[in-house]
Amino acid sequence: MADEINLLDHTAPAFDELVWDILENKHSNYWLNGGRGSTKSSFISLIIIVGMMNDPDANAVVLRKVADTLRRSVFDQYLWAVDSLGVASKWLDSYSPLMLTYLPTGQQIRFLGADKPRKIKSQKFRHGYTKFKHYEEADEFDSWLDLRNINQSLNRGGSDIITFYSYNPPANVNNWVNQVSTKEGLRDDTLVHNSDYLTVPKEWLGKEFLADAEQLKKDNPKAYAHEYLGEVTGTGAEVFNNLTIREITDEEISHFDKIYHGLDFGFAHDPLAYGDAYYDSARRRIFLYNEIYSVGMTNREAVEAIRKLNPMNEPIIADSAEPRTIAEFRDLGLNVLGAKKGPGSREHGFKWLQDLREIIIDPVRCPNTAREFSGYELARDANGNFKSGYPDGDDHSIDKTRYELETLMKKGGFVPWK
Repeated sequence: MADEINLLDHTAPAFDELVWDILENKHSNYWLNGGRGSTKSSFISLIIIVGMMNDPDANAVVLRKVADTLRRSVFDQYLWAVDSLGVASKWLDSYSPLMLTYLPTGQQIRFLGADKPRKIKSQKFRHGYTKFKHYEEADEFDSWLDLRNINQSLNRGGSDIITFYSYNPPANVNNWVNQVSTKEGLRDDTLVHNSDYLTVPKEWLGKEFLADAEQLKKDNPKAYAHEYLGEVTGTGAEVFNNLTIREITDEEISHFDKIYHGLDFGFAHDPLAYGDAYYDSARRRIFLYNEIYSVGMTNREAVEAIRKLNPMNEPIIADSAEPRTIAEFRDLGLNVLGAKKGPGSREHGFKWLQDLREIIIDPVRCPNTAREFSGYELARDANGNFKSGYPDGDDHSIDKTRYELETLMKKGGFVPWK
C-alpha cells in the first residue's frame, strides 16, 4: 500500500528534491531548519511513516529533550501523518508508553524524552532495528554531545540508518546547533536543508497564520526574519561574537608550547570548573580544550581529576576569594595560586576576551565551556533595554578562563589592575 503513496502530494514544494534524496539513500543525516509553518516536522513524520511501511525491518525512535513535551507535539504530529496518508487503520496508537505500531508487521515508532536516558539506551525491538531517528526541536538539547551520545546507543543493527534533526534556528549565531549545522567540514553523508512558509500552499496554513506573519513583517522585520524565515539574525545581546565551536585535534594540541590552567571553585549548587587554554599570540586567539565541570565533588576527588589533565602539576590560577580552599588543594599536592583579581578585573577580563580575534572551543572535550560562552548574553530590564555590566551566573568556565589568562590580560593594552 505504501508503494502507492506519492509523497509529493502531501509535502510542500520545498521538499521535492529532498524526497528523492532520501528515497535514493544519498545521505544518512538530515538537518532540517526553518521558520514557523515551514512544515519540516510534518515532512519528516510523513517520510518515516512511508519508509517504515516499505521496509519491514525498519523501526523508529522520535526524541525531544523533555518527555512531557512529547504527547501534544511530536506524537500528535505523527498521528496527523497517518491520517493524512490515509493509513490510520493500519497503525495502533498507545499512550502509555507513547508509541505507534504498524499492525501488519509489529514495527514500532517509540517517542522518548532525553531526560530519561536509561530508556533510550535500552532500545531493542522484537524484529528489526532503529532505522529512523528524529530529533524534534533539536536546539532544545544542551549540546551536540547530548545527541552524539544518544546516536552511539541507537546506531546499531543496520547500515542504512537515517537521522533527522528538525529545529527553528536560534537567533544567537553562537548557539551550538547553528555552529554544528553550518560549519565547514560536515560529514559527506550529511545534508542541511532550509525551508520557510512561503513555499507552503496557503490553504494549509490558513488566513490567520498568514495575517500574523505579514503583520510582524511590518512591525518588526528582524523578528519576522528569525521567526518566520528561520534566519539567524542574532539577538543583539551576545557578549562573545568571536567564537568558533569545533574539534581541536590531538595534532594541534601537540604543538601547544605553553598551557594555561584555570579553576573556579564550586559552591553549594554551583559547579567546580577547571580547564586548560592555549594562547596563539601571533593570531590573537585562544584554544579551550579540556574541562572538569561537576557539582558535589570533594576536594580530594577534584584534585585527583585535575591531576589527570595536568599530570606535570603546572601552576593553576584559581579564584582568590576562596583562600581556605586554595590551601586545602595545596595540602593535597596541587600547585594552585590565587588570581590577583582586584577592582575592575572582571570587566577587563570580559573585554579582553571579546577583543580576541577568535575563541576556539572544543565542544566534545569541554561541552559546558562551549555552552557557557555561546549562551552568555547581556541581561535586559523590564523594558527590554540592556543592563550595564556583565551578568553573574552561568559563567563558571568563563571565570576560570579569566583567571588562567590574567597575566596575558594585564599586558593587553587595558588599564593595569590594582
